[in-house]
This record gives sequence, C-alpha cells and structure tokens, in this order.
Amino acid sequence: MNGKIKILIVEDNVIIADDLRFTLENLGYIVIACLISYEDAIPILQKNIVDLAFLDINLSTKKTGIDIGNYINEHSKIPFIYLTSNSDDATISLAAKTKPNGYLVKPFNANNLKASIEIAINNHNSLTKKSTEDFIFVKKNDLNQKVLINDISYIKSDNIYLELHSYESLTYILRSTLKSFITKLPESFIQCHKSYIINS
Repeated sequence: MNGKIKILIVEDNVIIADDLRFTLENLGYIVIACLISYEDAIPILQKNIVDLAFLDINLSTKKTGIDIGNYINEHSKIPFIYLTSNSDDATISLAAKTKPNGYLVKPFNANNLKASIEIAINNHNSLTKKSTEDFIFVKKNDLNQKVLINDISYIKSDNIYLELHSYESLTYILRSTLKSFITKLPESFIQCHKSYIINS
C-alpha cells in the first residue's frame, strides 16, 4: 500500500495551483487533482480517495471554498486547509465557522505548507473516533503517512513507542503505549502478550 498522503487542491488561479502542486509533490505528498470549482470538487470528494484538501476561499464561481468546507464537514470528514489572499477579519470569521484544520495566507512557502499539513493531520488524529475511521496516520521518513488498520498484522511495544508491522513487511513507528492504542483498534486485534497485539 502506498501510504503517502493524498491531497486535493481547489484553486481557480492556475499559476498558484501549479506552484502548490509542485511544492507538495516535492515534499513527498501525492496531489490527486487541481480543480477550480465546487462542482468539480464534489465528485472527487465522493470517491473517498482524498486525505486532505487545500481550498481557496474565493473561487470564480458562485459557490466558494467555504461551501466546500461545509460539504467536507457534513460528508467527507477529512482535514482541510484554507488558502487565501484575504486576511481580513470578516473573511477569517466566516472561514472559522467551518472549523478548518489550517489557514494559510498567500503567498505560501514549502515550510509553511509542510507544517500546516502535519499539524492538520495530527489534530485530525486526536479527534478521530474508532467507529468512524479505518486508518491511522503515522510518521515515516519525517512525514505523516496513512496506514490502513486492516493492513497491520501485529504491533510490538517498545517502551513509549509502538512498532506497527504490516502484511507487506513495512514497519511504522508510533509514539503511544500499547494500553492506549488498543482502545482505538477493532475487535480483530487481540493482545496476546504484554508487548504484542496481533490482528486475528
């Protein structure tokens, strides 16, 4: 499984969208698509292939990035970050009502983008409920990556860290205790030893 985070960009300025795509791909993320409108974005979001979205607030169509944010909150439940050239109080207040996971004012840079994505993913993880998600995000090569829970074959505890071993012989490191982490797993995971959980 490719665990790289998959990102959707909705930005009606083609130059900015291309720059954003280039920067994100250089950082190691996968850009699913660069779109320019609400109408283009909804079918992609409905496919459930996006892990995070960058949304321009002011689009050239009637519906805005805030409308997309509202749709995500109601249907997709993924983290999203607003990109805008407007930093006035009115715009920020309107955007804040949709509870985004980040807010970046253009122009952006690679460091700001990476920090915003990592914070958004980590905050989303802390709010994730076991009953609504079938994946977790873990650190690998200094980036968060998505790991399907059903791809985990067993988990080994090493003090305050966990080693997550996948069926594809990949290993991910997560800072957590075994006792805390097992509460986030489905019933197929069984603690067979004080230091091991297996996926039965």
